[in-house]
Amino acid sequence: MAYYDVIAKGYNELHRGEQLNKLSIIKENIKINKNTKILDVGCGTGISSGFECFVAGIDPSIGLLRQNKNGKKILGAAESLPFKANSFDYVISVTAIHSFKNIRKSMEEMKRVGKGNFVFSILKKSGKFGYIKKMIEEKFRIWKAVEEGKDTIFFCRAKSLE
Repeated sequence: MAYYDVIAKGYNELHRGEQLNKLSIIKENIKINKNTKILDVGCGTGISSGFECFVAGIDPSIGLLRQNKNGKKILGAAESLPFKANSFDYVISVTAIHSFKNIRKSMEEMKRVGKGNFVFSILKKSGKFGYIKKMIEEKFRIWKAVEEGKDTIFFCRAKSLE
């Protein structure tokens, strides 16, 4: 059984406060309306999917997804997103990228399905932080970075749209 399936029942108790804080920062920095379409990659229990618009969330943990009450939920991996190109106004991933099996492929997939706006929250203490930041800088233009407790939140645009 995968790690997140094992901890699923206690996930919200452990992480709810910090995830809600990140969601608040994200909401303050992006413009959405009821017609906005958001993809939450690594959505888990859905704390980071709390937007007042259409949200699709994808996560490989069935245990976490069972607790997710926000939007459309899909069991799947970031490396193989089951969506057409340019399907979402925003693609977000909150404190999940360090857990992806293939970070480069995941970034390519997120860029493919997004229309140009991206938000990535990266765990600062992850041993992969430098690599993930490099991948973000390679594929996106960071227009704002916010230091938040354990994470850095990067607000980005696809480089190909500039």
